[in-house]
Amino acid sequence: MTNVIQLESLDKAPVQTVPFPYFKVEQSIYPEQVQAIIKSFPDISDGGSYNIDDVDLQEPFKSLITSIDTPEFRRIICEKFDVQVMDLPMMITLRGYSRQKDGRIHTDSKTKVATILIYLNEAWQADTGKLRILRNGHDMNDYVDEVTPGPGSLVAFKVTDNCWHGYPAFDGKRQSIQINFLTSAAAGNKHRFFHRLSAKLKRLISGRKSI
Repeated sequence: MTNVIQLESLDKAPVQTVPFPYFKVEQSIYPEQVQAIIKSFPDISDGGSYNIDDVDLQEPFKSLITSIDTPEFRRIICEKFDVQVMDLPMMITLRGYSRQKDGRIHTDSKTKVATILIYLNEAWQADTGKLRILRNGHDMNDYVDEVTPGPGSLVAFKVTDNCWHGYPAFDGKRQSIQINFLTSAAAGNKHRFFHRLSAKLKRLISGRKSI
């Protein structure tokens, strides 16, 4: 599968600068392909993030992942946020399930230069679970924008000291891809180690509950 991501839509999306640099695209994946990609999203029924290397990828979802790490995609991020990510390590993680404790207000780690989120869910019916671009770190209702995690919606932002974001608590299936450009390979190894450890612990706990 080729031309999975609508790069022209990302290219044309205006960058908002308040309260921090970000842009969003309602349909980042071609409409005729998005439903098949959603159906092939890896089966993740636990909360937390999973390294892309630790899950079984099937087509056409695998083609989407392949299409993300391209010079064209990197160039757009460089130009949108005035950052240099062409040679930086990329980390891709997946989330398949949201817990009540997820979505709390936070900023991303300083080891991340930019964050891109692609949502892969059917039409979103819930009032909660929508990502909010926030003005501060304490009030979920003080937001400038809201992103519905629907079929192929995308939001990208430059990691800054005030890149506050989060979403009102939602418990249930909420599939997303998170792409991060990292400051160094060492930072990537550290993130992947903790994601992998967390995944192993969740599987261990789940196995004990089933006994």
